[in-house]
Amino acid sequence: MQRLIIIGTREGDLALSQANDLMRKLSEKGCNSELKIIKNKEDEIQDLNADKIESEDLSISDIEAELTAKGIDIAVHSLRELTTTRPKGLVIGGLSEREDPSDLLIIQQDAIDMTNDLRLKEGAIVGTSSARRQSIVRELAPQISVKEVRGDMPTLIQKLKEGQYDAIIIASADLIRLEMDLSEYQTISLNPKEFVPAPGQGVIAYQCREEDIEIRKILATVHHKNTSAVTNVERKVLNLMGGGYDIPLGVYAEVDAAGYYHVWASYAESKNAKLARINLSQSTSHEMAEKVVDQLRNNLK
Repeated sequence: MQRLIIIGTREGDLALSQANDLMRKLSEKGCNSELKIIKNKEDEIQDLNADKIESEDLSISDIEAELTAKGIDIAVHSLRELTTTRPKGLVIGGLSEREDPSDLLIIQQDAIDMTNDLRLKEGAIVGTSSARRQSIVRELAPQISVKEVRGDMPTLIQKLKEGQYDAIIIASADLIRLEMDLSEYQTISLNPKEFVPAPGQGVIAYQCREEDIEIRKILATVHHKNTSAVTNVERKVLNLMGGGYDIPLGVYAEVDAAGYYHVWASYAESKNAKLARINLSQSTSHEMAEKVVDQLRNNLK
């Protein structure tokens, strides 16, 4: 009898979209699967601020606990949200093809000013809880203000609609996966070589138990090797810089047609500190992450 694969996911449109995409891929490989919604602490604790929620990694840890306990067979995560140190016995069994890695700026029509890099009027309030995004915004557009904002995509858009913010920044991939209509706003795709995204942004990770060889073999059939080649570099930089996804670190890697690796990175010691930027290219990925980290740290001296 064929095994029924249980895929664990959070509630929410984006999480469900990502999990359903994996179900479709598994179905194409002849595998039967179903979703299991994992209720987590973040859904229950609404009075914590964004930094506390992120630092305790609540939603991911709850799903991983279910995976470890064998309540599910695969956990689906946004790769950008996974720190490089995860629970013993769990591995990333596969990665999706990368969606658009860029960040997206969504602006109220009355807050537009075409004379500066971010096209925002002086004094505009931009919503984001990401320390990385805050550090880059402050460098590119010191004339605007940054304010914390928390919530899923519909919640963020609603806060923008209510006028709590003049603009918000999200991952372009999230919007693409949700297919939301933002025609009433000005949207600007931010160049990932300048507004450097989080390591792994735009990629979905499929996590499983290390001991589950059957699932690992199945995930290998949907694993995207080209994505892995560049995100391995990005996440190695993340690991060398401390491994947390809530630090002001952006890393984006590409491989060109000739096989050369190119990396763009930005880093600040805090969201209000000086921002260091580097761009590095070489023929292989060997020790590339180490060189990126050295250059970032040297630029802060």
